[in-house]
Amino acid sequence: MFSATLLAHFKNPQNAGELDAPSASAEASNPVCGDVLRLSARIENGHFVAVRFQAQGCVAAIAASSLLTDLLLQKSLAQTAAITPEQISASLDGLPPASFHAAQLCCDALRALLKKISEL
Repeated sequence: MFSATLLAHFKNPQNAGELDAPSASAEASNPVCGDVLRLSARIENGHFVAVRFQAQGCVAAIAASSLLTDLLLQKSLAQTAAITPEQISASLDGLPPASFHAAQLCCDALRALLKKISEL
């Protein structure tokens, strides 16, 4: 059902936990399934230099959150604004249709984070 890439991110999530002294933090949730994702990031010179996530949710939500942090690191704000749910799904070697909401949750949290950063 889940790809080896997705399971690897679930079993060994990257960048999980809290970030000390973040530039900004944001949260998104999916009221239908109850998944919640909180992203924290430190920005320097317009680039993500540190990112952490805290997620409560299904296997796909945790794996997608882990992958998202990998996609953000060392990227510019402009580069990350272009990340789509389809890109997250493809990077996990495909999400089953019933789990695609996890990729959308990540993009919702990212958009909220980018909005907070733009307000700094």
